[in-house]
Amino acid sequence: MAIQGDNEEARREYWIKQMESAYGFMDKMLEYPVEECGESLVSLSESARTEGVAIEFSDTRIAGIHERIFYLRSGLVEDFIAASREMNDRGWTLRVEDGFRSRAMQRDISLQERVFDTILQKVIWETMGEIPDPKLMLRRLTVLTATCPKIGTHMSGSAIDISVLRTADLSEVERGRPYLELSELTPMGSPFVSADAARNRAEISEIMRQHGFMAYPYEFWHYSKGDAYAEYLTDSGKSARYGAVDFDMPNGNITPIVNPKDPLHSLEDIEKCMELSLDRLNANSRE
Repeated sequence: MAIQGDNEEARREYWIKQMESAYGFMDKMLEYPVEECGESLVSLSESARTEGVAIEFSDTRIAGIHERIFYLRSGLVEDFIAASREMNDRGWTLRVEDGFRSRAMQRDISLQERVFDTILQKVIWETMGEIPDPKLMLRRLTVLTATCPKIGTHMSGSAIDISVLRTADLSEVERGRPYLELSELTPMGSPFVSADAARNRAEISEIMRQHGFMAYPYEFWHYSKGDAYAEYLTDSGKSARYGAVDFDMPNGNITPIVNPKDPLHSLEDIEKCMELSLDRLNANSRE
């Protein structure tokens, strides 16, 4: 049941606990075995048209730069369509917010001004107004935006970020806040959302789970199948069959990333971005 009221200290404690738990999860994902199966990626929008299923797709760009790549591994498309059709049957329409990400997309989403500023503000709130050490900021970014290919399952072509709409008027099904919320409301089990929002999160996750897509516990919009997250969360004991890849859209070829643990950001990058972000935040506070 959702916690009522607005106890800021409880919110802060919950945020820190969840962020540290998520960082531990990412540590496990770094070492989780992957046996890449080599499946190609398939367009979700084309699949939706072919199957006659109502699905919406975000029209925003990643970091305001990159067109989104609404593709999944070929072995997941049938289950994705089945989950979407089940939502249609109950009067819902799935909206895909994000699909496959290239290295540049994954790197830039972390450093996008709006995303970076929001996370930095939250970490300053976490530290009771103190400017955080860049290492702490990198730790939080690792959880919320994935800072190397091995732990960023969008780069495996096995993950989607979703919202859910009411088919009748395309109004959004309440989940506490819209995508992309970055706060103590972000974890799937957050006690700081309404009972209706918690119920909707659970019902959406159950539909996705029935078709093999597992919810990432620390974001209420992220679902994946066949990758390290999903195999670990189902305690399957199996290696992940999808790992981080480069994708050549014109010919459909994928190439496994040779060193998927290599970081997408240096600590120096984070320090520089923090300086710029603090300048923006200070300027905004003076307006």
